[in-house]
Amino acid sequence: MIKGKRDTIAASSLSFLRKLLCDYHPRDFAVRLWDGTAWPAETGQPTRYTMTVNHPGALRKMFLRLSERSLGEAYIANDFDIEGEMEHAFRLVDHFFNIRLNLAQRLRSGLFLSSLPAQRDAQAGSRAAHLHGAPHSGERDRKAVTHHYDISNEFYALWLDERMVYSCAYFSGADDDLDTAQEQKLDYICRKLRLRSGERLLDIGCGWGGLIIHAARNYGVEALGITLSRPQAELANEHIRRAGLADRCRAEVRDYREMNETGGYDKLASVGMFEHVGEKLLPEYFTRAWRLLRPGGVFLNHGIAWGFLPQTHRGASFIERYVFPDGELVPLDATLRAAERSGFEVRDVESLREHYELTLKHWVRRLE
Repeated sequence: MIKGKRDTIAASSLSFLRKLLCDYHPRDFAVRLWDGTAWPAETGQPTRYTMTVNHPGALRKMFLRLSERSLGEAYIANDFDIEGEMEHAFRLVDHFFNIRLNLAQRLRSGLFLSSLPAQRDAQAGSRAAHLHGAPHSGERDRKAVTHHYDISNEFYALWLDERMVYSCAYFSGADDDLDTAQEQKLDYICRKLRLRSGERLLDIGCGWGGLIIHAARNYGVEALGITLSRPQAELANEHIRRAGLADRCRAEVRDYREMNETGGYDKLASVGMFEHVGEKLLPEYFTRAWRLLRPGGVFLNHGIAWGFLPQTHRGASFIERYVFPDGELVPLDATLRAAERSGFEVRDVESLREHYELTLKHWVRRLE
């Protein structure tokens, strides 16, 4: 491509972004294009981050068929980048999805974006999930879980806490470090379950064993954790052996639907696994949990709920394609209804949303 053509594309790309952001205030970020063209943050605003557009076809990748997936794929392919604290950019993403263009504006935008160079990217597609079979069948669930969790134990160890707890931590204050907050979370779960020495605990979706180790060591229970990820179970059992708890604690590769010990457990926990169940299988999930518990037992179910308020349409989901295939968030009322119909009495409901925000900030910084 000759230099004059590239300069024209850079000028047109900056003009396109200016139109998209004409009513975005305060604009506390800068833009930098591949040729060095810069658009500083709005006068009087601190520059919280810089959005870099890394080649002439980047805006085409991002906006021609705007969706969560198109932006996510453009990001992991390095079509654009965020220099600075990532969480500040989410307000910008929301703005993109809330823009309403009339027909003429959509036509002009489409013509401009279609004129930009098309670049094929193999990197993004190589990490996409390719699942077959009935959704939430046993075999497909195994494939979905291994797509995410079998990347490698070493990868998750880079940015999780020392116990490798892969769920929301519990902060007594914003200054807590992640290791402290995750230990507080494990203890909070054990206290909510009212664990007593000698009880049997089942952890459904035990990850790398953080909860069962904490419960066996500090509350004297006999703990079993189950997961569909073999590398997780292997590392969990290694952690258990190092802790000297192999006589009271173990992890196994098993599906919750394979558990048939009627009344075999005093307490059940499911932390961060619930999102993989699927709304249609909630009756089976809670009914099986009900049968596994002795009379008067307690089940703590911890998962992300889908808000009942209307959601902004974001098109194809990046997280479904690349991160958690077949993941399904369920409204809180549907979860409670399914639990009660299976025999449970709901005794406590709590939202840890603010704690999850703090957890994610730690994860992102460690990952970077």
